[in-house]
Amino acid sequence: MNYDQFHASLSEPTPPSNISVYLQALWHEGKGDWDASHETIQDVPDKTASWIHAYLHRKEGDTFNANYWYNKAGKRMPGYSLDQEWEEIVKALL
Repeated sequence: MNYDQFHASLSEPTPPSNISVYLQALWHEGKGDWDASHETIQDVPDKTASWIHAYLHRKEGDTFNANYWYNKAGKRMPGYSLDQEWEEIVKALL
C-alpha cells in the first residue's frame, strides 16, 4: 500500500484489514476520530507508538503531554502543521 491508497481508504467505513496497529491509529485520526485513534495506540509500548501518541496530544492542544511522548519517541515536537506531521508519520510507516 502506498500513501495515496492509504489516504483513499479514508473514504471507507473501516480501516484496511492488512495494516499495522500504527496505521490503524493514524487511519482513525485521518477520519477525525481522535478517541478511536488514541484508544488504538495508547497501550503500545514502543517508540513508534509514542510518536503517534505525541502527535495526538499535540493535536489535542496538550503540549506538555505531547512533549513527554515526543521525548519517549526520541523526537522533538515539529514546528510545522499537524497535517504535515500526520502525512510524515504515515509515509514513514508505509
